[in-house]
Amino acid sequence: MAQAAVAQPVHDRALYTDEMLRLQTEVHTALLRNTEYSTLERLTTEGLHELALRFTEETAARQGVTLPRRLIFELARAVVSEIRGYGPLDPLLADDTITEIMVNGTREVMIERDGKLFEAPVRFADREHIMRIVDKIIAPLGRRLDEAVPMVDARLPDGSRVNAIIHPLAVDGPYVTIRKFSAEPLTDQDLVRFGTMTPKIRDFLRLCVEGKLNIIISGGTGSGKTTTLNVLSGFIPDGERIITIEDAAELQLQQRHVLSLESRPANLEGTGEITIRDLVRNSLRMRPDHIIVGEVRGGEALDMLQAMNTGHEGSLSTAHTNSPRDCLARLETMVLMAGTELPSRAIRQQISAAIDLIVHQDRMRDGSRRITHVTEVQRMESDEIVTQDLFILRRLGSEEDGTEVVEHVPTGVQPLFVDKLAAEGVKLPSDMFLIDEEARPRRVFW
Repeated sequence: MAQAAVAQPVHDRALYTDEMLRLQTEVHTALLRNTEYSTLERLTTEGLHELALRFTEETAARQGVTLPRRLIFELARAVVSEIRGYGPLDPLLADDTITEIMVNGTREVMIERDGKLFEAPVRFADREHIMRIVDKIIAPLGRRLDEAVPMVDARLPDGSRVNAIIHPLAVDGPYVTIRKFSAEPLTDQDLVRFGTMTPKIRDFLRLCVEGKLNIIISGGTGSGKTTTLNVLSGFIPDGERIITIEDAAELQLQQRHVLSLESRPANLEGTGEITIRDLVRNSLRMRPDHIIVGEVRGGEALDMLQAMNTGHEGSLSTAHTNSPRDCLARLETMVLMAGTELPSRAIRQQISAAIDLIVHQDRMRDGSRRITHVTEVQRMESDEIVTQDLFILRRLGSEEDGTEVVEHVPTGVQPLFVDKLAAEGVKLPSDMFLIDEEARPRRVFW
């Protein structure tokens, strides 16, 4: 059920004491037991709140509990949230300043705001309460979560990414992690405003996408790779055929001709699994102009490289890595995961021929997410891949409040793929790589 259907979310800490959670559970159970499902479906949010208010008053009176009118009103709204929304998660999902929600079993709920962790003013009554909310999230997607399949990846209607893991893998679980996506997708202007990139880097990446370069966005967990991928995908001209491939559909492309593919886990019998690799192979038969893989993490890397090397330019993807050099090493490892027995030199030739650019992003100590390297993958020399930094992030120090002072600088090196861009009718401005005397060009052999 969409979040918009839920009444104004509740933040009152008094609702999350043990006594109030028990009372809320009893009201919720009584309302569902004594009301026809069809009646609940027909009721408006206001009508459902009035019904929940009556059950709350009756339950409190029956137990001899005296509560302020305000708290009874809020308790009724919390019950509505349990029925129409995601219970204690609703106020957190409605808060646009929160970027991540972490349910650490019944002990606590943590949130990330501005890159820092805080304890949320909400909690769950028990494990069954958490499971009930998780089931509401995954049921519409046809996913399952039980002892046979104790891990699941899913998404909310707004595209927010959800991961849940339960007993026996999660000792004190269930644990639920939600990576929130804003209702309005972030734009390139937003990333410039946040300091993730500069206008010059933004303009350069736009030209690279328009010139159909193959780009990998690398970085660690929580570094903002998917957000940057979404922004770069937005630079693809409207009208070109784009196929996105993800474990859980998260990308929010605005172009008209977008086809979204999503992998599928195995069923109860252990069959029917459709992997990212299967989808990459199938996408090649769908006449794509651009293939966007949400993240490469296994054997699909081989199929993606082969696609890039056989006429499917302009492909984009992300990879979990610690640096641009590490990205190349991980790609080689992932190709080997496909079961191929190719020698390292042949794999590296494929990588150097397929990948044009690596955009590396890091999460800084102050919580900000910034592009730290824009690195060209040039060619093979001997048995090594040569890379060249085009833009780098220079750290200048930190403010008293811990905010890091940084600046993006070009290294003054003209990329070798200028001719490739020119063949697509894209010309780089002559001053784009104006040298900064303090930023030394760095050639790296890997």
